Amino acid sequence: MFDLDKWKEIWATLRSNRLRTFLTAFGVFWGILMLMAMLGFGSAIQTGSKRQMKGMATNMLFCWGQQTTEAYDGLPPGRGVRFDTDDIEILRRLPGIEYLAPRLQLGGWQNNFTLQKDSKSGTFTVMADYPEFAKIISFEYDAGRFINNRDIAESRKVVVIGKAIREQLFAPDEDPIGKYVKISGVYFQVVGVTRTLRSGQAGDRDANTAFVPFTTLKTAFNMGNRVGFFAMTAKPGTDGPELERQVREALSRHHRIAPTDRLAIGSFNAFVMFGKLSTFFSVLWWMSWIVGGMTLIAGVVGVSNIMLITVKERTKEIGVRKALGASPISIVSMVMKESIVLTLIAGLIGVAAGVGLLAVGDLALANATESPMGPPQVALSTVLYAVGVLVGAGALAGIMPASHAASIKPIEALRAE
Repeated sequence: MFDLDKWKEIWATLRSNRLRTFLTAFGVFWGILMLMAMLGFGSAIQTGSKRQMKGMATNMLFCWGQQTTEAYDGLPPGRGVRFDTDDIEILRRLPGIEYLAPRLQLGGWQNNFTLQKDSKSGTFTVMADYPEFAKIISFEYDAGRFINNRDIAESRKVVVIGKAIREQLFAPDEDPIGKYVKISGVYFQVVGVTRTLRSGQAGDRDANTAFVPFTTLKTAFNMGNRVGFFAMTAKPGTDGPELERQVREALSRHHRIAPTDRLAIGSFNAFVMFGKLSTFFSVLWWMSWIVGGMTLIAGVVGVSNIMLITVKERTKEIGVRKALGASPISIVSMVMKESIVLTLIAGLIGVAAGVGLLAVGDLALANATESPMGPPQVALSTVLYAVGVLVGAGALAGIMPASHAASIKPIEALRAE
């Protein structure tokens, strides 16, 4: 295997027709480059999608009231469905719910309010929340904390502000903790500054949101027993679609909604979304290997054809070898080595080019937080696996030419022109 003369002979054979060797090697090079590019593209989409959803629980469920479309229990269609605090206890009795977070937005959905601090002011979203919400949408904190149970129990006038609010209302070197901001004429003490883990539109919304205790918003702004919508997570092992069905059924029963009215209550089920994404990523991974693999196979077929031509051109040489006592195994080994070396060298150059291409993509997308694509990444194990595929492909490409070479009879080979 490590006979230097044999390796010199292989190198001399490959150099004897440089153009043909180059064109043959290019097919393998292009195949492995395409494979790595496809895998990198798939990983970029997956990384970008995960970055967009970072900080979100994969087992969460949101539901909100809409408008009935069917008459039921003596009530006409077209009724607006408004959740209330009684729904909180109803949903807490469902065994599949792990964390339940009733939410209410000051002024209603997509309505913002002015926050003021001394002479500075800005328009932001004001949300009333329970501590459980931080278990559903995760935050990091530049300072302070999130709402706690004591804030809820005592209806404290405290507020947790997003990073964008801090930057607009406070000086860069000013500590906002303990300071007061005015929300629609009511003073709230800042107890925390969040730094969102999400990106894109969701991250921008988090950065521009002020969070106050749910009970405080109700009393300070006379919101009654209203609940805007519910955020919740399922206990481990709970079936997501089944939990959604139970939540809809419980709320429909309380608000006298027809069981068949699917439009009266809106919902967003992360179970379904993450399940579809997982399937999509799996299909994309397989398609990357199939497309890249087919391109690589085309290159390997080219190697096999060229090796057949090479064997035909060296028929007399092979006949001389066999006449001098070369065994069929040594002839097969010679052709197989040439095929593997050619495939492996071309493939490794393709791997190096693929790594360089992915490095360029990584530099271009590393800081592009708004992009739907993240930095492309291909695991080292995948690269090593690809190299293993190359060795196998080279051996496969050499089987037919090697078999043909081994079957050549010395007398006929010596007569060949």
